[in-house]
Amino acid sequence: MLKSMLVDYSNPNSLAHRARTRRWEEMVRRFPELGDMRVLDLGGTPQSWTHAPVTPAQVVCVNLDSHHECREGRVTGLVGDACDLPDALRNERFDLVYSNSLMEHVGGHSRRQRFAETVYTGGDLHWVQTPYRYFPVEPHWLFPGMQWLPFRAKVAVVRHWPHGTSRQHRRPPTVTEAAAKAAEVELLSATGMRTYFPHSQIWFERFAGLPKSLVARS
Repeated sequence: MLKSMLVDYSNPNSLAHRARTRRWEEMVRRFPELGDMRVLDLGGTPQSWTHAPVTPAQVVCVNLDSHHECREGRVTGLVGDACDLPDALRNERFDLVYSNSLMEHVGGHSRRQRFAETVYTGGDLHWVQTPYRYFPVEPHWLFPGMQWLPFRAKVAVVRHWPHGTSRQHRRPPTVTEAAAKAAEVELLSATGMRTYFPHSQIWFERFAGLPKSLVARS
């Protein structure tokens, strides 16, 4: 029941469904010509664009997971690192660089810097969303305040907490695997986001009046 109300995108009353709808509305308002744009999606999948209210003229998704390598209409999925683009894309320039809930996963300060450089050099405009560190519920494991716990306590949550937003956040069988999962996510503050995107506007996506996620946009 908890997962259905929070992260079930097929449930129109869920937090995830309502948040995604509001986010798309804001994005379309910000970029009214989205349907005519060439979009570089860092970390996304071709399947995720089936939920979009507007399909751009072309979308290229870059994802480390080879399962998402495909072409679906105007959307193409390529295997690659968002912090170090494949050779085929390094000289490309898009109308919009888009990323949803990836930046907290790329791994460490230097990798986040490289990710931001990819965003700035990859297109004229950008929309980069990441969960907000100070929202009271950690968004991947749906555990209150998990992001502020000591690392050992985080590992215990990963091993024993039964809720999560995707299969990759289900309970791992060993402490070593749980530690790797806990270390994989580093949520950002507004100050951190401004550090990586000093020339961007930071928009606060809110839920119940509280900032839920951050969007660096131009």
